[in-house]
Amino acid sequence: MTVKQHKIMLDEDEIPTRWYNVVPDLPAPPPPVLHPGTLEPVGPDDLAPLFPMALIAQEVTTDSYVEIPGEVLDIYRLWRPSPLYRAHRLEQALGTPARIYYKYEGVSPAGSHKPNTAVPQAFYNAQAGIRRLTTETGAGQWGTALAFACAQFALECEVWQVRASYDQKPYRRMMIETFGATIHPSPSDLTEAGRAILAEHPDSTGSLGIAISEAVEVAAQNADTNYALGSVLNHVLLHQTVIGEEALLQLAKVGETPDVIIGCTGGGSNFGGLAFPFLREKLAGKMSPQILAVEPAACPSLTRGQYAYDFGDTAGMTPLMKMHTLGHDFVPDPIHAGGLRYHGMSPLISHIYELGLMDAISKPQSECFAAGVQFARTEGIVPAPEPTHALAAAIDEAKRCADTGEEKVILTALCG
Repeated sequence: MTVKQHKIMLDEDEIPTRWYNVVPDLPAPPPPVLHPGTLEPVGPDDLAPLFPMALIAQEVTTDSYVEIPGEVLDIYRLWRPSPLYRAHRLEQALGTPARIYYKYEGVSPAGSHKPNTAVPQAFYNAQAGIRRLTTETGAGQWGTALAFACAQFALECEVWQVRASYDQKPYRRMMIETFGATIHPSPSDLTEAGRAILAEHPDSTGSLGIAISEAVEVAAQNADTNYALGSVLNHVLLHQTVIGEEALLQLAKVGETPDVIIGCTGGGSNFGGLAFPFLREKLAGKMSPQILAVEPAACPSLTRGQYAYDFGDTAGMTPLMKMHTLGHDFVPDPIHAGGLRYHGMSPLISHIYELGLMDAISKPQSECFAAGVQFARTEGIVPAPEPTHALAAAIDEAKRCADTGEEKVILTALCG
């Protein structure tokens, strides 16, 4: 019997020591973030009430690489490097000549890719003397990750979770509380933003935009409190590039180069984290993969949204970002993929999409769940609802290869 390699592993000393910033390698710079009052580009002082200067510097850096602090690397080593799997059993079930690889981020303490940015965000805030972080969470992965990260640096953590997910996922709430955070359903009666929504829609199922408004409001009103965002912003996607950097090394170990890279997209952090290092190689002429984003049909910002300046939250408290948006007051259906229920797409990913450097499709929830069940029954891992969108597209591509006989290498991110 032929022994098949299922996991491609890296040693701890092979963890990337730098985050990669894709911006300097793009053919055109992304549009600036604007102050909603002046419509002029925001400066550091505009962001200082919410973020420490170290993160503001990373948000606007023109450096290609940012060194990862030793304190962050030490915590990364609890779960990084994460494994890259070859999906032999799924390939067999599909009868495909394609080779499917998935980068599994579910090995982290929170069970997803989110601690990759939660840990550095907590670190830089602790360095700046901040006492408490506020945030939003959809399905609860980001809230869990930030609660864990805050515990590592003795910070308080307060989380507003979208009401639909708060009701659907009680055990996620318990996990967040186990790590030491306080959690509220959103919209709540604790903030002006929440009370305004409840006054108009008492049975609101909430949205990430509403939860962001509540967390930002509390942070802006307290000098010892900052806000942390789990996706969308440049520095968040920067931190997540450890995923793609590791995957590059792992594929090289088995002599593979991807033909198709597929990731789910809500705000864009998981997708950007996997895709950006490969986009660097593509722009340098070293490979030529198709890069495909997959979003829910219930919240299709890239495929059906308008590319325009919009607020990042529902109440209009954030700066204006140019992104693919369904409108900051859009409240999507309460699908189970709570982490993908955001009205806008990362401005950086939106810009890359506009440059024609990637593609995007949307998938209905039922098709994604079917893909998730097939993956679980073959690979033995029950995926979160979010990455089932990428799995559905990966299975479609593998089936096309079965029809054409193409031996494509498909890479996807199993973000949790």
